[in-house]
Amino acid sequence: MEDLLPRKLAVILYADVAGYSRLTGEDEDATHRLLSEYLDLITNTIESHHGQVMHYAGDAVLAKFEAVVHAVSGATNIQKLLSERNEDLAEERKVQFRIGVNLGDVIEDRGDMYGDGVNIAARLESLAEPGGICISESVRTALGKKLDLDYEDMGEQEVKNIAEPVKVYRIMTSEIPASKKSPDRSEKVNKKEKPSIGVLQFQNLSKDDDDFFVAGITEEIMSGLSRYREIVVAALGSSLLVSEQKLDATEAAKKLGVQYILNGSVRRAKDRVRVLASLVEGSSGHQIWSEQYDHVLDDIFEVQDEVAQKIVTMLAGKIEQSDRERSLHKDTDNLTAYECMLRGRYYFGDWHGSEDDVRQAREMFQKAIELDPRYAAAYAGLAATYLEDFDHNWWESPEDSGNKCLELAQKSIELDEHDSFAHLVLSAGYWKVKSNFDLAKRQLEAAINLNPNYYWNYCYGCWFTACYGDMETSIMQAKEAIRRNPLLPDGCRYTLGFSEYLAGNYENAINTITQIAKLEPESYACLAASYAQLGRVDEARRVAEDCVEHTDECTKSVPEWREYWAKCLNFREQGPVDHLIEGLDKAGLVKH
Repeated sequence: MEDLLPRKLAVILYADVAGYSRLTGEDEDATHRLLSEYLDLITNTIESHHGQVMHYAGDAVLAKFEAVVHAVSGATNIQKLLSERNEDLAEERKVQFRIGVNLGDVIEDRGDMYGDGVNIAARLESLAEPGGICISESVRTALGKKLDLDYEDMGEQEVKNIAEPVKVYRIMTSEIPASKKSPDRSEKVNKKEKPSIGVLQFQNLSKDDDDFFVAGITEEIMSGLSRYREIVVAALGSSLLVSEQKLDATEAAKKLGVQYILNGSVRRAKDRVRVLASLVEGSSGHQIWSEQYDHVLDDIFEVQDEVAQKIVTMLAGKIEQSDRERSLHKDTDNLTAYECMLRGRYYFGDWHGSEDDVRQAREMFQKAIELDPRYAAAYAGLAATYLEDFDHNWWESPEDSGNKCLELAQKSIELDEHDSFAHLVLSAGYWKVKSNFDLAKRQLEAAINLNPNYYWNYCYGCWFTACYGDMETSIMQAKEAIRRNPLLPDGCRYTLGFSEYLAGNYENAINTITQIAKLEPESYACLAASYAQLGRVDEARRVAEDCVEHTDECTKSVPEWREYWAKCLNFREQGPVDHLIEGLDKAGLVKH
């Protein structure tokens, strides 16, 4: 029998922010500043109650105490002080913590704590209300009548990854008033948001330059998961940025605002491939499931399907059969064609490719179609390259590129009507090439319905619906893009500011646009116009001067501005254009 690692009895306090991803989505910088202040307050309170902070995990705190009475009095004092700090904040901006306290065995190693004692404290935290405290039966028994507190028996609760049910008590505080029968928190946990997952870039363990192949496998697994409505999947762009930061699963989950993290590795040698995939719970860092797949390369599609199915079984339970069949649909059996399609996507990027990248992507998609003339995904990718050429006029006439985009997107949908990306490209083609807003709207709705997790469906949707004239829907879609992709690219984030300006929400537009790392001419213009519409003339002029210094595209006559916005956006009516020009004129960016 193996020797057990040394354990000790400790009182564990675990605190975490309620609704953290929502708060950061609304105002990331303000939330981080406030969170930093609150974490300092929590640390000072823990230390003043004879406790010790063991570690921080983003917005979570793990601490230990020698005595139960110190831990619980510290927890109640923390909630009292935080409640006072929150009094002057708007309801939607309050940062509230949940706290769990447990007495149990822990393993201490290298300044940190592990074991079921810690895991139960974390589970207790998840059962608490925002601003509330939940304790285990062991804590309640040890407390006796030492503190003047009221306790509510929540009964035995089944908690994740703990074999036996845990009896839970809720501490009644002025922040969380008692009720005749408080709702069962376990029911709330079961009914809350859908399971959410971030798929980190799998590691390339091959000797050859297989980055494109590994990236393709990662994206295909993510795409398979994205089509399940029961699961929320963090966007590829956000996941890749987090992957580059080399964070552990717990930190990555916090960064992406998800409950679970999937990571793994791929090794290809000759005609065989080995894929290792691991599913980790973000809050605890506990590995829920891990499996290794060894297959011949022809079976790579089977590997992707197996990984997706395993995760869905873990996270979402029973999936509707139609959604399952749609998710597992693969439209080629030709491995070489599949590799060409992966290379094409690799070059094309997430709608951010350069002229050279898009050219190489086109060559790869064309080669994939030559190898398999019925490869729907390759037709959709090729259509997107022609749409990029239509927008930028790189190689062919815009009219020819626009028509080819429509033709190829329609061909892709004929081959696979469930391809969300093909519907998205066709929507953009109808809007930009043909100015057919009704058909474009119908295709956008189809794209979102087929893949409700793809943030570009919402990012593009924001632009389109703003130009359609529906600002309320436009803002909603932009916020949905941010929810699906917490690390949204600047171009997408600008769509929200742009729509807020057109809706007359100038303050919101300013707050949104000033979060963009690098301003482009249109974002400078929209920011200057927003300041000007609020009568903040000096700030408007300053931004206008910065814009002029940055590019010569910022100062135009009224006809030139009309032509500029028409080329960029293609509005259905002139009202939004007039609104933009009015603000630009006030900011001094219209030549007379």
